Amino acid sequence: MAQPPKTTILDHFADLDDPRVERTRRHKLVDIIAIAICATICGADSWVHIELFGKSKLAWFQTFLELPHGIPSHDTFGDVFARLDPVQLQNSFVSWTQAIAELLPGEVVAIDGKTARRSYDPAGNKGAIHLVSAWATQNNLTLGQVKTEEKSNEITAIPQLLEMLDLNGCIVTIDAMGCQREIAQQITAGGADYVLAVKENQGRLHEGIRDLFQGAEAWGFDGVPYDYARTVDKGHGRVERRECWTITATDCLDYLDPQGQWSQLKAAVRVVGHRQTGAGGISQPRYYISSLPAPAEQLLAAIRSHWSIENSLHWTLDVTFREDQCRVRKDHGPQNLATLRQIGHNRLKNESTLKVGIQGKRLNAGWDEDYLRKVLLG
Repeated sequence: MAQPPKTTILDHFADLDDPRVERTRRHKLVDIIAIAICATICGADSWVHIELFGKSKLAWFQTFLELPHGIPSHDTFGDVFARLDPVQLQNSFVSWTQAIAELLPGEVVAIDGKTARRSYDPAGNKGAIHLVSAWATQNNLTLGQVKTEEKSNEITAIPQLLEMLDLNGCIVTIDAMGCQREIAQQITAGGADYVLAVKENQGRLHEGIRDLFQGAEAWGFDGVPYDYARTVDKGHGRVERRECWTITATDCLDYLDPQGQWSQLKAAVRVVGHRQTGAGGISQPRYYISSLPAPAEQLLAAIRSHWSIENSLHWTLDVTFREDQCRVRKDHGPQNLATLRQIGHNRLKNESTLKVGIQGKRLNAGWDEDYLRKVLLG
């Protein structure tokens, strides 16, 4: 028998079942998750705050949740999210985002990591958790996130994140930490293209690209086919000019990668950013490789889009959701609460009827139950 379609965010969490979550014998897990999501949307950042929010909105929650024993206590919220398998919660999150996000061909998906600084647990000798997220720059959505393992880094987390997502037709951008041959191979095998920053961690490749562009420039690019684009932005007392050169000639790429170790390598890219302020000017070259044999204008746009994960996601999580100040530390609690914040951020970012910022939407959702329902259910 065919399963009915999952039409709302709560439908994607209704099937969660984790035998380790013993205290759900009194409360339905989907009810606990729904209350926590709503409370997070409206500004709660601790289990005590989530309980208080739930009790203040009990009558409203009873219109669409079963709540056989009322609102759970803050201890129950804390215990449930400490024990709940974060992979299960994340899989439900990814299922929901893939259901609502229409990734367009050529959409830039930026991958980057962020540390929740106050999540370290000195008593348990655990460091702060570091999460790697995938951000769809046109949809303004977090598609998924993965926690790096203890004593590891983003190099091991990025493949896990890519495995979770369907990025066919997208352009995946990653900073220098993710400039790895295995990651490039995984991206192209999934039907996507990559733009990877190259720094000293790939010493020979970095030197090769630098020497290639310096040599070509010294000869005025004579005999070296290339493309060029630039943008100029003015504001806040400064002028920023970005120039981009791309080389796609096969013999040049063979010089960079003589053994063909970089999957479908099609372009070497140099971007020079010039920032002019009253105090003077700053210029700095940056280098990239790409599987996309695209014009310089498109590659420059993809590189610029990458930084929206910092401005539109990480900055908002820090400033509006106060992620770095959250002191939840027990077991899986920090990771699961980070997923709740991502869910809340996605819902608020894509609610467009109220023309205010994220903080204003959070406040209004707490005041106006009709608006909260709209944010939650769409």
